[in-house]
Amino acid sequence: MISITLNGSPREIPDNTTVENIVSEVTTATQGIAVAVDENVVRRTDWANTLLQSGARVDVLTAVQGG
Repeated sequence: MISITLNGSPREIPDNTTVENIVSEVTTATQGIAVAVDENVVRRTDWANTLLQSGARVDVLTAVQGG
């Protein structure tokens, strides 16, 4: 297990967890999602290949429509 900060909260996750794994745990949305790891945006095409490291700060943001 490793420790990360996910959307401002501490979290324990298994070793070899990818950005794609975290996104699927945070939201069921398939569009309008942005992810930053340590303040660097991760392109969607890289989610499956980007392993999270201990101490990483991960922000998963979803677009919300409103009016």
